[in-house]
Amino acid sequence: MFKDLFHKRKYATVPSERERSDSQERPKRDIPEGLMNKCPKCGTIQFSKELEKNLKVCPSCGHHFRLSAWERIGMTLDDGRLSEFDADMISEDPLEFPGYAPKLETQKKSSGLKDAVVTGTGEIGGFPVVVAVMSFDFFSGSMGSVVGEKITRAIEQAHERRLPMIIFSTSGGARMQESILSLMQMAKTSAALAKFQSDGGLYISVMTDPTTGGVTASFASLGDYNLAEPGALIGFAGRIVIEQTIRQKLPDNFQTAEFNLQHGQLDRVVHRKDMKSTLTRVLDMHAPVKEETAHGV
Repeated sequence: MFKDLFHKRKYATVPSERERSDSQERPKRDIPEGLMNKCPKCGTIQFSKELEKNLKVCPSCGHHFRLSAWERIGMTLDDGRLSEFDADMISEDPLEFPGYAPKLETQKKSSGLKDAVVTGTGEIGGFPVVVAVMSFDFFSGSMGSVVGEKITRAIEQAHERRLPMIIFSTSGGARMQESILSLMQMAKTSAALAKFQSDGGLYISVMTDPTTGGVTASFASLGDYNLAEPGALIGFAGRIVIEQTIRQKLPDNFQTAEFNLQHGQLDRVVHRKDMKSTLTRVLDMHAPVKEETAHGV
């Protein structure tokens, strides 16, 4: 018994002075920041450049990494070209919420964006469109006054120009620092869409990871076509809140894009590599029929 006890003990060794000196003199290899990426789903480590070539989709498990607004624009619009609307519109602090103003400045510097959405006009598969592309990089994609205003104006531009409207959503929900001014954007964007659609406008909603809260409860769910990327979290309240409210255990895949598709909340789950071609087919189906010029009449 005592023999086994001592046999299992581990002893530490102290490096000699020469070994310590050699270790200090040995040059350290600096690994550039951002060179590698680890998949949060399967743990596979891969070179960032290879991941970008694969549209930021893990080649091992198919996990779709989040994209910034400009990354998605580059992947989706023809030649990555966008004529931007309201580029200089920025959020202020109308309620003087404690700490909000400096956080806005921090978010601008870290994301390189003025707010959580980029809007404008471009082409997809040769078809002109108006797009609004949200970015989780800015304040977790939260919807404040600027986000709601820019999306509403983009819808109005699509209405005026008689172009299809496409919104790529990703959001943690309404921006609490703007309180009721944020919540009213749900009604404003929804009303603009209702007017646009009642006049025959085509609206395609693409939900990406995550699309939650007030964004899900407003414009993200109102598409003539509701699409989503694989594995995207889509829902209003969080899993824990719902489980505590209904006192039931929810399925493991609850609120995933696949779960929403199974329960009729989506029209299709589309892999990122197929998103542009899918949008092109939908736009082609709804493109105005061009009248052929009669000859010899």
